[in-house]
Amino acid sequence: MTRDAEKTLLHSCPGNKGSRIERMFDSIAGNYDTLNHTLSMGIDKGWRKKGLSTLKKLNPKSILDVATGTGDLAIQACGVLNPDSILGIDISEGMMEIARQKALKAGLSDVITFERQDCMALELEDNSFDAVTVAYGVRNFEDLNKGLKEIFRVLKPEGQLMILELTTPQHFPMKQGYRIYSKLIIPSIGRLVSKDKTAYSYLPRSIEAFIQGKQMTNALLANGFRDASYKTYTFGLCTMYLASK
Repeated sequence: MTRDAEKTLLHSCPGNKGSRIERMFDSIAGNYDTLNHTLSMGIDKGWRKKGLSTLKKLNPKSILDVATGTGDLAIQACGVLNPDSILGIDISEGMMEIARQKALKAGLSDVITFERQDCMALELEDNSFDAVTVAYGVRNFEDLNKGLKEIFRVLKPEGQLMILELTTPQHFPMKQGYRIYSKLIIPSIGRLVSKDKTAYSYLPRSIEAFIQGKQMTNALLANGFRDASYKTYTFGLCTMYLASK
């Protein structure tokens, strides 16, 4: 994220970025799933499936899902990867309370557990997980490099990191269409449904401000990972990043 862009995002709310994100997601937790699936027209589920499928060869038995939110990726991972255990972590208890309810309803409470943890300082042992996943949350890290270093630390040797992140299309006509959609439609629908004045204005701005593509793979390599690569989906609306320890 550029310095000017980050200043713009943080200017309107007191506290550091982590505490601001926590308050924001707590405030929209009840409407988060409905809004996200509506705004993405359901495409987000397909993106998650594609990302998780890249981990099948690894056959991970222990998975850490960082910025788990309402648990969609963790729950979907059970069907795609059949792990022994998944730990979902987030700083928003409001989001994770919904995740716990969803896991219970799906009969997965014995596989998936949720804990409030700050990914800047994980209270987890070194070399603990076969795979780490982050879906649409890495741009919210208070310090990207610090977060990636912590993920690297808890990942087992030869383990894999899979990141899904919303990105801005780079080519006509999707680039122009996305600009209109993100600046007008997303904030308007978000405010209408969630009654939150900032959350869905923050979403498109945070996507635009965050690094993507080669810059992101360079960040992964700079923080110890190897074999970093990326692949875009749906004309660049979503990007998957893969890297190994």
